[in-house]
Amino acid sequence: MHRTVLERMGILDAVKQAAVASPDGFIMDASGRKLATVPGAFGGGEINIPRGDLARILYELTAERCTYVFGDSIAALEQTDDSVHVEFEHAAQQTFDLVGADGIHSNVRRLAIGPEEDFVHHLGYAYALAGLDVSGADEVAYSEPDRTVLLGGSKAPAFFVFASDALPSARDDLRAQKDQLIAAFGSGRWRLPELMAQVPGANEFYLDAIARVTLDHYAQGRVVLLGDAAYGNTLGGYGTGLALVGAYVLAGELALAGGDHKTAFARYASKFRDYASVSQKVNAGRILAPRTRWGIRLRNAAFSSMALLAPILALLERPAANLALDDYEQLLAALPARS
Repeated sequence: MHRTVLERMGILDAVKQAAVASPDGFIMDASGRKLATVPGAFGGGEINIPRGDLARILYELTAERCTYVFGDSIAALEQTDDSVHVEFEHAAQQTFDLVGADGIHSNVRRLAIGPEEDFVHHLGYAYALAGLDVSGADEVAYSEPDRTVLLGGSKAPAFFVFASDALPSARDDLRAQKDQLIAAFGSGRWRLPELMAQVPGANEFYLDAIARVTLDHYAQGRVVLLGDAAYGNTLGGYGTGLALVGAYVLAGELALAGGDHKTAFARYASKFRDYASVSQKVNAGRILAPRTRWGIRLRNAAFSSMALLAPILALLERPAANLALDDYEQLLAALPARS
């Protein structure tokens, strides 16, 4: 499905050229002994491309036809029957026909549909990305009950997942977030003491909850949501693919509807909801940081045996088959000419 959309967008070759290797990773014990091998395809899929490279490809594809505003955020929305007036934090107000949003902490969703706490559900875990010195580390992971660290991966030099019933500290309170990570990992073994000693001085650091977005409708008036704003699941492995396919379906339905946004939004939701339901099936925290030693051993055994892993992946991916991907160019070409 994702490959088909990339082909129809005309960027499949560029995505392939920007792809990076997905080497196998290793799960270690505290003494440095390898316990399990994590297949590279588990995290990287068929094509593993850094997020920044994909963003660059999409930008270059659209820059001559779209106006991009960087370093700003939407502060207010006012809808009328035929437009949406948008106030920005810095730029001048503008008027649009429609507004789409992305991001699990979507500001547009909050302004158009309701507060984040009504739709974003904390799954009992948090994660952090940190620019730490992990010299000499291949892609290796170490787990203790309720916590896991991955070093040398493609997301960041150091990637942490830990159980947390409370929501992370405010995203603008970097010191409190770092303290929260240190409290979760400070008593650990292996390289954890060394890594925690680096956290206070880390220049690159991001911490957030593992959460799931659940909406019973994707649109309110002329505002429509797609991607993580509508059906996000942190670290679930479906975010970018769902966003691309969702944008393809939404754009196609808008074109077919000839400007009738109500019809287009209803068709988009009807066609895409079952497909997007794959994001509702996963809690990545349970896989990455099991709460018990028995759970860690079971996860390691699954990673080490494709016979055990394959049925789990197939079960999770089953909802993704629930979409007949229309060829909108052919459908549009078959329509009678509009006056």
